[in-house]
Amino acid sequence: MMSEEAKKRIQIALALAIVVAGLRAGYILYQRHEDYIAAQKQQQAKASGYSNADYYVTPKKLYPFDLKSAKQLTLQPVWVKEGYRYTYYPYDAVRKKANFGREAGLLLPIERLEIKDVVSDSAAGKRQIMAVFQKEGKSFAVPIGFEMEGEYKIYSDEMFFVEDPHDLYKYWPPDVWQAIEQHEVKSGMDELQADFAIGMGVPDAGASSDDKTVRYPNGGKPLVVSYREGKATEIKPGT
Repeated sequence: MMSEEAKKRIQIALALAIVVAGLRAGYILYQRHEDYIAAQKQQQAKASGYSNADYYVTPKKLYPFDLKSAKQLTLQPVWVKEGYRYTYYPYDAVRKKANFGREAGLLLPIERLEIKDVVSDSAAGKRQIMAVFQKEGKSFAVPIGFEMEGEYKIYSDEMFFVEDPHDLYKYWPPDVWQAIEQHEVKSGMDELQADFAIGMGVPDAGASSDDKTVRYPNGGKPLVVSYREGKATEIKPGT
C-alpha cells in the first residue's frame, strides 16, 4: 500500500509538471502569435507600397520568459540596438556577482558581444537578470531584466540583435555602413542609420515621424540632427 505522504508527493510532482507544461505551451503560443503579427505587419507594409526597405526587415527575437530561456543569448553573438543607453558593470566570475557600485561604461552603438552566461544577481533588493560578457580580457555584466515574486520581465529582445545587422540591412550603401562604423552621421542618412552610428536619440516634443529634431548624447559628444522627410538635413554639435 502506498503511504499518504508518498501520494501527496506524487500529487505535488504531477501538479508541478502540469504547471511547467502550461507555461511552456503558453510561451510557444505567444512566440507564434508574435511571429504572426510581425509577418502581418510586413505584408501590410508591402501592400501599402512603402518605398523604405527598412519596413520589410523583421529581426529575429528570442522571447525569453525566464532565466533558462534567456540563456539562448549565449548561443550566438549579439549586437547592441541602441548605443549609449545601457550601463554595464564589473563582474566577478568566481563569486558570480556584479559590482553595481561602480559603472564600467555604456554599451556602444552596434557593439558586438559574445554573451558567456546569463545569471541572476541581487541589487537594491531586486533580483536582476544579467548578461555576462568579456571585454579586453575582463568580465562585465549588463542588466537585461529582473525577477520579482517568481515573475520575470526580460527585455533583451529590445536591447540586442541576434542576427548581424550588416546582413539584415545589407542593401544600405557602402558609404552609409562606413559612416556607421566610424560613428558619424551624414546628410541623407535616415534615423535608423543615425541610431546605428551614434546611439539613442531623444526627439524634441511635438516632432512628426518624418520632420523632427533629435538630440543624441553620443557618448559625451552630443549632436543635434534635423530630419526632413525622414532624411538628415542638418547635423550640428549639441549641449
